[in-house]
Amino acid sequence: MATATLLGSSFAMPAAARRASSSASTSLGFATSQLAGLSLSAGAATPTAVAFLPKRQQLQPIVARRVCPFTGKKTNRANKVSFSNHKTKKQQFVNLQYKKLWWEAGKRFVKLRLSTKALKTIEKHGLDAVARKAGIDLNKK
Repeated sequence: MATATLLGSSFAMPAAARRASSSASTSLGFATSQLAGLSLSAGAATPTAVAFLPKRQQLQPIVARRVCPFTGKKTNRANKVSFSNHKTKKQQFVNLQYKKLWWEAGKRFVKLRLSTKALKTIEKHGLDAVARKAGIDLNKK
């Protein structure tokens, strides 16, 4: 087996590939890769080299995380235990609710996604105090 050099690195090439690559590289000016059948340019970027870059994924819809911004509660990983004591993983989600609350300082309603535990805390201490403690700015919501 012969070794070929491409951009300063050397790699072993089988005889059949060497014959195909030598004719292609002499006529086109670049070597071919045996891994995926791609053309790799030794010089400036060519349309063939750019075409093999990974395609951009389609934009995914923004999904709200299942985390309460006021209390920090998040999904818990637990075991689901059957009668035969076979354990499989399950997720215990936070009880998040969309709620419109009256914000006295802003003199308007604020729509929030919060856990039911946070709702009880807001009823006890007030929306301003709980939001200040959690570091949430209600002006931008």
